Amino acid sequence: MICRERNWYNIVREFEHKIAVITGAAKGIGLAITRQLGEKGAHVCLLDQDEEALRKAGELLDSAGISHEYAIVDITSEEEVKYVFSKLADKHQKIDILVNNAGITKDNLIYKMTSNEWTKVMDVHLKGSFLCSKYAQEWMVKNNYGRIINLSSVSALGNKGQSNYAAAKAGIQGFTKTLAIELGKYNITVNAIAPGFIVTDMTKAVAERMNISFEELKESKISQIPVKRAGTPEDVANAACFFASESSSFVSGQVLYVAGGPKQ
Repeated sequence: MICRERNWYNIVREFEHKIAVITGAAKGIGLAITRQLGEKGAHVCLLDQDEEALRKAGELLDSAGISHEYAIVDITSEEEVKYVFSKLADKHQKIDILVNNAGITKDNLIYKMTSNEWTKVMDVHLKGSFLCSKYAQEWMVKNNYGRIINLSSVSALGNKGQSNYAAAKAGIQGFTKTLAIELGKYNITVNAIAPGFIVTDMTKAVAERMNISFEELKESKISQIPVKRAGTPEDVANAACFFASESSSFVSGQVLYVAGGPKQ
């Protein structure tokens, strides 16, 4: 039997020389995506508002030998986003990968929800993704290459107490499909990931708001998941790396549900 030898180094370091920008990168899903892209060779640029979390993330990446830099930025501020992306692009002369991951929740039933709770969630998810994509795509178009990955959610299909979050995450899906149409001719793919129940600080906070233990919440959610386990940030990072890779170069405008079973 003749076996073809494979270059495993190239497979492992598939993002060598790529510049990846990840929002909400200091913790949870964002940090998992950041770490996987970095482990596979990308120079990762972490954007977040939490300075202490960014510092800790930087220490973790240092210990793993991952090339990185970070910036404290409010992605709902066009002035701040424009400044940070211009600095990154001037330094590296390109932005190859953008992951719009930053997100918040302000859950409430519709009759209790305030205008501020609605607006804040919309601004972070939709305005933030719009601004980062707007300034990243300028360099992607110049270089005729890019990968934009947006984080949606299964909540886009509707979830009690999350009219703001569900609307924002559904909007992300429409935003993704539209950018895929607009930017495809520049060799830029745009896709979305819709995670299901993932064990993060955000989901732990949900349990606190419900006045139940996180284990109770987790067991309740697992009972509804076909594969009978909760998701991890690494599960979402695996999907992000696929969309960032050359393996997905003919995949654009798609929404991948990383939820342990059918959600549509």
